[in-house]
Amino acid sequence: MPDLLLELFSEEIPARMQRRAAEDLRKLVTDALVERGFLYEGAKAFSTPRRLALHVAGLPPRGKDVREERKGPRVGAPDAAVQGFLKSAGLASLDAARIVSDPKKGEFYVAVIERPGRDTLDVLAEILPAIIRGFPWPKSMRWGSASAEPGSLRWVRPLHAIVASFGPETETPERVPFGVDGIAAGFTTYGHRFLSPGPIEVRRFNDYLPALERAKVVLDPDRRRDIILHDARDLAFARGLDLVEDEGLLEEVAGLVEWPVTLLGSFDESFLAIPPEVIRATIRANQKCFVLRAPSADGTERLANAFILVSNLVASDGGAAIVAGNERVVRARLSDAKFFWETDQKVKLEDRLPKLDSIVFHERLGTQGQRVERLAALARHIAPLVGADPDLAARAARLAKADLVTEMVGEFPELQGLMGRYYAALQGEPPEVAAAIEEHYKPLGPGDRVPTAPVSVAVALADKLDTLVGFWSIDEKPTGSKDPYALRRAALGVIRLVLSSEARLPLLGPVGRAAAGHGVRADAFAPDLLAFFADRLKVYLRDQGARHDLIDAVFALPGQDDLLMVVRRVEALGRFLDTEDGKNLLAGYRRAANILRIEEKKDGRAFDAAPDPALFALPEETALARALDAAAAEAARAVAAEDFEGAMRALASLRAPVDAFFDTVTVNAEEPALRANRLALLNALRSATRTVADFSRIEG
Repeated sequence: MPDLLLELFSEEIPARMQRRAAEDLRKLVTDALVERGFLYEGAKAFSTPRRLALHVAGLPPRGKDVREERKGPRVGAPDAAVQGFLKSAGLASLDAARIVSDPKKGEFYVAVIERPGRDTLDVLAEILPAIIRGFPWPKSMRWGSASAEPGSLRWVRPLHAIVASFGPETETPERVPFGVDGIAAGFTTYGHRFLSPGPIEVRRFNDYLPALERAKVVLDPDRRRDIILHDARDLAFARGLDLVEDEGLLEEVAGLVEWPVTLLGSFDESFLAIPPEVIRATIRANQKCFVLRAPSADGTERLANAFILVSNLVASDGGAAIVAGNERVVRARLSDAKFFWETDQKVKLEDRLPKLDSIVFHERLGTQGQRVERLAALARHIAPLVGADPDLAARAARLAKADLVTEMVGEFPELQGLMGRYYAALQGEPPEVAAAIEEHYKPLGPGDRVPTAPVSVAVALADKLDTLVGFWSIDEKPTGSKDPYALRRAALGVIRLVLSSEARLPLLGPVGRAAAGHGVRADAFAPDLLAFFADRLKVYLRDQGARHDLIDAVFALPGQDDLLMVVRRVEALGRFLDTEDGKNLLAGYRRAANILRIEEKKDGRAFDAAPDPALFALPEETALARALDAAAAEAARAVAAEDFEGAMRALASLRAPVDAFFDTVTVNAEEPALRANRLALLNALRSATRTVADFSRIEG
């Protein structure tokens, strides 16, 4: 079966765009082929800094012939219907159609449409230019004299050459005949920019890979990653050191080189007095280098005064000049970092607070200075609820944003919080305060660590609740996939903090206190914000394997703002519904609810009066009424005591009387008073279950 080889050769593609672009190329081409009926055996895309490549294996040389029968109007139908049929079927006249007789529908026209399959080469020549022109780069550019022309090609960087060949292994592949903005597809590509810049003729994928290797290009980004990681580990091991692995940096560096060469550099040991996170951030951000660890005398590990760099060159001097150049830059950057570190320590965090008044948090929500005052008050309010000292929580909240105006965080924003912890510890703040300054941003994402220290939890909750309440108060909420202020992440952070710390934190209290800090009342938006928390909790618990409908069933009850209690009630409800008693009671509830819905609609009224025992005609009615009274009372007591398992056991006692009632009693009796009383009994069953959840929300 023939294969397609496609390469788009350009100037350097930003590393962060390469992997997504390769996947987009694969999907766009294969989807277009499948839409036209061309199936394939396999497809794989590749990327380097200067090229996107695609190999599609096992394509047919030609599409299948198509024979289709298209039914038309009845014989004798209006002329407009006949003409529409002829046009859609591509027929010149009705003579080209045949008449089919149907015993029920009579005679009608049928067109037989036969289309020969198209050559795959022609189809590729049709779809590839459109894909290249419409390629979904996050950012693109035009270049050269053609850029002034309307509709000229836009690409992430100037596109220089296109390789496009199609054919079987046993024959010489053909060129796919197309061009884009004067760039004709051919068989010519180019090797490494410096090590082998000349043209290379390639015609099939099996020749393309080794040809690029000889021209010092490793096409597969995963293989480049493996080479860098393996060689970096070996270099570190040879010096008795360990590589500090960094997935994000590894991915980025693999997108910066076509022929990776790892080298080891060093810096003056005196720089190790700087916090290790600062050293790592400096070397990572400025030079895209990996740092190393060295074992210390006490058995712990510390950073070594060495780093791994990745070059795109095989240098004649073994890389000595490249290493020396990187060492000079690293030395200069670490000197700056050391200066920032020492300068920042001369001003206490508290003395930096006035500067926060000049930093706008949001144009409608005030400055960071105003926000700090809100956080301190809110953290003090939350502290007792999570077992934290209110004074320490308020102190930590006041200082939590002070490092934003330090020199170090100004240079490396990703170190905010961390540097605050360092400076707080050096300035004699209590350990709980220093830790909370760093940890109040956490958790930053689903995989991030959740703080457990009470003061840290209090400040982290205050930070996230203030953000959520603030943006809700100005009606700036997430819409669709847009969430510019990361409010979904903030809500998930609140959920994880509450559940991890097992904090009894009814949200309406802190939400109201946060709203007061913003000078607004929470009444207008609190229900919507609670619904947002319910949606986020559903996402979180679904990821943990819980059922979202059970969360809906619990949240449907009024006053469900205690996330920990919601989760415990959901867990108890799930276990109950997994039992036979639970399944049968749910079935009985649904039967009762369905009958009530029909009869209430028929009568135009609700049957919400208490059942009258004097109207019970059968012992099963009396038994169910007594069981409902006892179960509802016991379930209510258990819920009040937060014994949700006990509430479920109380409901489980209803199974037998409910089954007996439906087996024996005719609900829709002929006598109106008897019928209404029995419907009221079913309503009492529906009401009894609402002590633990809204059973109408339960699926399955």
